[in-house]
Amino acid sequence: MKKILIIEDEVNIAELEKDYLEIDGFVVEIENNGNNGLSRCQDENYDLIILDLMLPGLDGFEICRRLRKYSTVPIIMVSAKTEDMDKIRGLGLGADDYMIKPFSPLEMVARVKAHIARHERLLGFRPDSGDEIEIKGLVINKASRRVLLNGQEITFASKEFDLLVFLASNPNRVLAKEQIYVHIWGEEAFGDLTTVAVHIRKIREKIEADPSNPQYLETVWGAGYRFTAG
Repeated sequence: MKKILIIEDEVNIAELEKDYLEIDGFVVEIENNGNNGLSRCQDENYDLIILDLMLPGLDGFEICRRLRKYSTVPIIMVSAKTEDMDKIRGLGLGADDYMIKPFSPLEMVARVKAHIARHERLLGFRPDSGDEIEIKGLVINKASRRVLLNGQEITFASKEFDLLVFLASNPNRVLAKEQIYVHIWGEEAFGDLTTVAVHIRKIREKIEADPSNPQYLETVWGAGYRFTAG
């Protein structure tokens, strides 16, 4: 059974989320404090984390930042804050999704299932099936989920890596934001295209010598993005 950790200080919300997830067969644990939530993540293995933004102790941003140093576990960040900058910051730190309270518990369950399924599919790559891409000094190994740039390893959050693989697997082809979103996040109705732009920016910061003048990941204005292979 899949195991989920909810880090949420509003007890009623946490218990409601837990009830709906358990109905669908998930094992669910709850932590109401940011420090305790991070410790639980470090001590135990989870298939997904639902992470509130505003918490006593460490906030959701800091927990996400620390987790992404060593883990690709899917993270759904939730908050009552509707400002775009909070969403951009959360996604930029490596969260896979961002939900604004109040939200439908059924939608939450659907997102949980989609993110877990996608993560498992990506972890299921085998090294004997053409899983390495090499373009202009950039080496992407889909089986090990490792990226090397000129021999130096670069760490990517889960969705950043998925997006990089998708773009690099379609070199010199313009991919629309809508097409990218559906392929990477899986559910067309579950988000907006800001998510794509945030992840593109984070990838550029990691692989481009000058992110404002990208050599790998180009913007084709009015059309989408293109990964150039030469």
